[in-house]
Amino acid sequence: MTREPIRYRKSDPTWFDLVRIYEGDAGVDLRTTNDEVIGPGERVLVGTGIALELPIGTVGLIHPRSGLAAKAGLSIVNAPGTIDAGYRGEVKVCLINLDPRTPIEIRRGDRIAQLIVQRIELVDFECVEQLEEAERGTGGFGSSGGHSSLA
Repeated sequence: MTREPIRYRKSDPTWFDLVRIYEGDAGVDLRTTNDEVIGPGERVLVGTGIALELPIGTVGLIHPRSGLAAKAGLSIVNAPGTIDAGYRGEVKVCLINLDPRTPIEIRRGDRIAQLIVQRIELVDFECVEQLEEAERGTGGFGSSGGHSSLA
C-alpha cells in the first residue's frame, strides 16, 4: 500500500526521525528534548524537536505510551493532544505524573508519547432552535449503566 508521506522538520538535524517501530503500527513515538524530573501529581510541558506539515483534512493526535502509563503513571494532561493541520510550530507534550508517591525522570531522547495522524471530516455548524429527538435523548455520564458504581 502506498502512503503519502507527512512532511516534518527537525529542530536539530541529528535528532531522531519519525519511524514506526513495527510495520502496521498506528503511531510513531515522540521523544522529549528535555531532561526533567516530574514529581507526583506534577505536570510539565516538553518539546519533541519536531514540527509537522499536516495536510488539510487530517489531524495529529498525541496519545500516552501505554507501557509508561501502566508501569510508571506517566500520561498526557490533555490526552489526546490535538495538532491542527495549520500548525507549524514545534510539537509539545504536556506530561503528568499520576503516581501518588514516585517521581518520574525523563531524559533527552526518551520516547514519551505517540503521534497518530487521522483523516477527519471538516464540517460546518448550524445553530437551530431545537434538535431532532433521539433514543438516547439527554442521557450522559453513565446513563447507559454497565458498572456497579453507576447504579
